[in-house]
Amino acid sequence: MKKNILISTGGSGGHVIPAMILYDHLSKDSNVTISTDIRGSKYLDKDNYRYNIIDTPKLSNIIYLPFNLILILFLTFKSFILLKNKKIEKIISTGGYMSLPLILAAKLLNLKIYLLEPNLVLGRANKFFLNSCIKIFCYAEEIKNFPKNLKSKMIIISPLVRENIYKLNPSLISKDKFNLLIIGGSQGANIFDKNLKNIIVNISKKFSIKIIQQTNEKNIPDLKDFYYENNIENLIFSFEKNFDNIIQQADLCITRAGASTLAELSVLNIPFVAIPLPTSKDNHQFENANFYKKFECCWIIEQNLFEEKIEEVLRDIFDNKSNYLKKKENLKKLNYQNTWINVNQKILKSINEN
Repeated sequence: MKKNILISTGGSGGHVIPAMILYDHLSKDSNVTISTDIRGSKYLDKDNYRYNIIDTPKLSNIIYLPFNLILILFLTFKSFILLKNKKIEKIISTGGYMSLPLILAAKLLNLKIYLLEPNLVLGRANKFFLNSCIKIFCYAEEIKNFPKNLKSKMIIISPLVRENIYKLNPSLISKDKFNLLIIGGSQGANIFDKNLKNIIVNISKKFSIKIIQQTNEKNIPDLKDFYYENNIENLIFSFEKNFDNIIQQADLCITRAGASTLAELSVLNIPFVAIPLPTSKDNHQFENANFYKKFECCWIIEQNLFEEKIEEVLRDIFDNKSNYLKKKENLKKLNYQNTWINVNQKILKSINEN
């Protein structure tokens, strides 16, 4: 008989995307449901995933803290009923405050709890529930702030990537220009819109490039006009459901350092320039990017040095192709065992044996 599993997620795409990938890994052998908050639901493919809404409030606002604590108690009761009615046996949390009521309810029901830590810094919610979980899936053994006495709970898996990504082959895409992809992640990156376009114009005077850039919907017409006026071929988009068709065109990517984005670029052997979001909790985006930098797979520029350094880095990439090609080769070495089947078997084994 199939097990009933609930995946708790929400907030940003960095939480929701791994939840959907876990769903895909588990759904053939189990009855899987996703629980998300309203904010996270906009990243969820609602046509293909069973889901419920548990809209957990943030607890950071001290003024509303008493009210929010009462709301947490109500949502814990609501979660208790949800888990009971669906006969959930195991719960997996992708981290974040959104999972608080569900994990509290799971503890009351004595359910088996699993955690996922996609970042290279242990999240605060995961740290809070680490003692209560059976296992925690991580992408590396060295996770900052991870208690040494609980490392036996770690299950190391390759970074979670959508199954479709493994089927892409960027080397088969016919291109007559060097394609530069610029993406800001689910949190956006206004700094790319404001400070990068003039530098790209300077680069284009010497090198033949095409710009593929994610931006705010209202900014698309102005950015398109700017590039066309400067004779730069471009594809400007905001949200693209078929992002697979876009990412496989890239030769190089300028990006934030969310774990899911870096994982996809890595699997596709696309070198990247990471500009970590400085306000990310516990500076986890920098740690995510630094993981790849240690393997010489990418470049990192801190945001306060972005305007000063980005043109220099790009010119070096175009002028010194050997460095760029070395990073592509290092990405291949890093991912030679990262396949959908290998990740799937490890997840299923860990879930089924406990």
